[in-house]
Amino acid sequence: MSAPADSIPTRNKSFDFFSFAEKYGVALVLVVLVVFFAIMQPRFLSLRNITNILTEVSIYGIMAVGMTFVILTAGVDLAVGSLLAFSAMCGALLVRKLGGDFALAWLVGLGVSCSVGALAGLLHGWGITRLNVPPFIVTLGGLTAWRGMTLIFGDGGPVGIFDHGYLWWGRGYLLGIPVPVWLLIAVALAGHVVARYTRYGRQVYAVGGNAEAARLSGVDVKKILVSVYVLMGLLSGLSGFLISARLGSAEAVAGLSYELRVIAAVVIGGTSLFGGAGSVGGTVIGSLLLGVLLNGLVMLDVSAYYQQVVIGVIIVFAVAFDTYAKRRRNGM
Repeated sequence: MSAPADSIPTRNKSFDFFSFAEKYGVALVLVVLVVFFAIMQPRFLSLRNITNILTEVSIYGIMAVGMTFVILTAGVDLAVGSLLAFSAMCGALLVRKLGGDFALAWLVGLGVSCSVGALAGLLHGWGITRLNVPPFIVTLGGLTAWRGMTLIFGDGGPVGIFDHGYLWWGRGYLLGIPVPVWLLIAVALAGHVVARYTRYGRQVYAVGGNAEAARLSGVDVKKILVSVYVLMGLLSGLSGFLISARLGSAEAVAGLSYELRVIAAVVIGGTSLFGGAGSVGGTVIGSLLLGVLLNGLVMLDVSAYYQQVVIGVIIVFAVAFDTYAKRRRNGM
């Protein structure tokens, strides 16, 4: 005989707040922030302000995509802000030396900026894998070294760029959307596809999850580690090109504290500092959240000093939540 229907035990699926927060928390906070700032300052949702937010986010959002790959391997790159400035300065100096007003000035600037960034990333990767120096130390040295090189090359001042073709990449629009935003979309989509649907992406996750196990499985761990820092450098160079095109000059002080914004965007977006877990999509949402927060604070006349405090507190809470979530997953 079959048991009565009402005697069959049913599973009590209780709501798991932390699992929900891991999946949707950042997106919900982003929505709440948008609503809050829109109520407090009606100009917040104006087309001009939204455009400003997206353009600003695109600069460090592009770097945040690269930082996602770095942090997925349980590494970190503190040199991104300085490298942004240095790569942009190198590109601008060569363009100015060639005359600055020829048709493909922007292509020279873009090529030089990205190449310099990639080469610097290669040096970081070699320092980490060949010299066995921790990523924190290697890139901390890069943070000061590349900034110093920028000041030396630019003699402490800006290098002006006046070619309209060059400036279009930072100030132009395509179908009503700023060009840097289009580039962020392209980089984010490419990063998502690579991370989720390619063998290389799976290897990046594997190295971050357990480097020794990945090595025993046939993954060239050192090659993967070098590659993520090269990618990070390349995207820092691209962001350097964009910010110089937007400002109309390569500034020796460009990108100051951007390493905090980039790391914050990645961590807020759910990528674990312990490696092996995270997504490019989450990083994009984290970048938008950070951009909305900083812009909203400015519109509410909150001091820039307090903005730095807010970013620091957010990073601490995001890492604390990540640590707690990892312990729950491991049953500790």
